[in-house]
Amino acid sequence: MAVIPLQRKPLTFAERTYVPQIVAGLTTTWKHLVRKKETLEYPEQRPAIPAGYRGVPTLVKDPHGREKCVSCQLCEFVCPPKAIRITPGEIAPGAPTGHVEKAPKEFEIDMLRCIYCGMCQEVCPEEAIFLQNQFSMTGYTREEMVNNKARLYELGGTLPDQHFKWDKKKHAEDHGNDRH
Repeated sequence: MAVIPLQRKPLTFAERTYVPQIVAGLTTTWKHLVRKKETLEYPEQRPAIPAGYRGVPTLVKDPHGREKCVSCQLCEFVCPPKAIRITPGEIAPGAPTGHVEKAPKEFEIDMLRCIYCGMCQEVCPEEAIFLQNQFSMTGYTREEMVNNKARLYELGGTLPDQHFKWDKKKHAEDHGNDRH
């Protein structure tokens, strides 16, 4: 097979002096010099958070301050990088919330492993885990970047509950025909 050499078009005088390329570069530089600055003074000014932003996963409580998580461990099983660790715990039978099957004894999310995919929020049947709009998680050690149950509730706060699983149902024999 014969190789045919590629014939290049000869450069014009302007192209040989590189004047058009220099002018294009100076034009770009001038545009950057005269336009409005986009720098933010970070801690005081924060960028606008776009709709659908997936931030830090946190645990939330219901309006009465009760834990929503029932240690089903679905979020732990579905987490791709295995950043979530749950140790299920028992609820004492005499407790006001004793009718609920269980609650987490320990709940940890390793923020160094978390990829902010949102699968934990999607799979949670109790709506106990939410992605918050916080985007600046920092720490000096690896241990500071592992959020325990108390820290997750502190970051998450309280959200409305649509399940009402913590409220005991009224029985017909106890209260006549009144039902929830």
